[in-house]
Amino acid sequence: MIERRPTKQVMIGNVPVGGGAPIAVQSMCSTDTRDVDATMAQVNALERAGCEILRIAVPTKEAGEGFGEIRRQTTLPLVADIHFDYRMALLAIEKGADKIRINPGNIINADGMRAVRIAVDAAKERGIPIRVGVNAGSIEQKLLDKYGYPTPEAACESAESHVHLLEDMGFDDIVVSVKFSDVPRMVAAYRLLSDRIRYPLHLGVTEAGASMPAYVKSALGIGSLLAEGIGDTLRVSLTTADKTDEVAAGFEILKALEIRSKGPLLTSCPSCGRAQVDLPALGLQVSEALKHVDKPVKVAVMGCAVNGPGEAADADIAVVGGRGVGMIYIKGKPARRVPEDEVIAALMEEIAEWEPSEDAPRHLGHARTA
Repeated sequence: MIERRPTKQVMIGNVPVGGGAPIAVQSMCSTDTRDVDATMAQVNALERAGCEILRIAVPTKEAGEGFGEIRRQTTLPLVADIHFDYRMALLAIEKGADKIRINPGNIINADGMRAVRIAVDAAKERGIPIRVGVNAGSIEQKLLDKYGYPTPEAACESAESHVHLLEDMGFDDIVVSVKFSDVPRMVAAYRLLSDRIRYPLHLGVTEAGASMPAYVKSALGIGSLLAEGIGDTLRVSLTTADKTDEVAAGFEILKALEIRSKGPLLTSCPSCGRAQVDLPALGLQVSEALKHVDKPVKVAVMGCAVNGPGEAADADIAVVGGRGVGMIYIKGKPARRVPEDEVIAALMEEIAEWEPSEDAPRHLGHARTA
């Protein structure tokens, strides 16, 4: 079992982050916040996909007004994304933001230290947290001069100075992120920061890209840190038209590490010359069918007698394909033999009857805190 590093707990709406709470999966709307209907369509789709915290950009007063209308139409915890204008932070807080994301350095450069204090006091009065978000591209020039380029050390020093600034203002409901677009620096930065502060950490590989490379980078970066017990919430940042992909990827990372389970965990054999069934086709059919299942059931799809029985024994429900037939196993024991064209229907019937075991570690919502 992964031992989580202890962190302070903050509340983002009704979602606890840090302090051993389940690692929350986030996303961010890609719509123009002024277009309330388009944004709400995305909000609703993300909520159905399991998104637990959602960030929305508030760059202008008009966007702030849109944010307020969106707030009235959803109960999903909303984070206002603010960068340069502290007045947008005040407007978002007034409109019901559950958290604001700022880079204090950007606000100081634009409006001075007093502007940061005004925004911090407003958040404190409303009892909402602030995420100090540092990216490779937002590190102060003096730190770039000191380190030569955006190093993990520079990012951590930037984040720490902003955290200390908020602490000096009497504010400690803080979440911190230090994101890079490459995995080695991202992992190194979070490792450094985890040793230096005890505020909850928001994990992510920023600007990860699109398609397979983005999934691989995000899984390696976020997954490596989670496996070390580092991280309290995450966002998989993907260049994708369907933002629900970010949520699905986030939960897949958590499921792979057996930290949290949302929906099924699928094990599928890659196929080889021993297989007596079209494994790629069968695996795809099972994967598509499981998209509509919410139960944390462990499913295996195997194609021969070499690995099939062993994997079936480790799964809650397994399908072992053969020549024109399929065998359904329940907890490693043969349950049904059906024609190949009835395998998916039989699997779904068994899943409908299946109930999770209360003592199964993979069904826990969070891992133990060290």
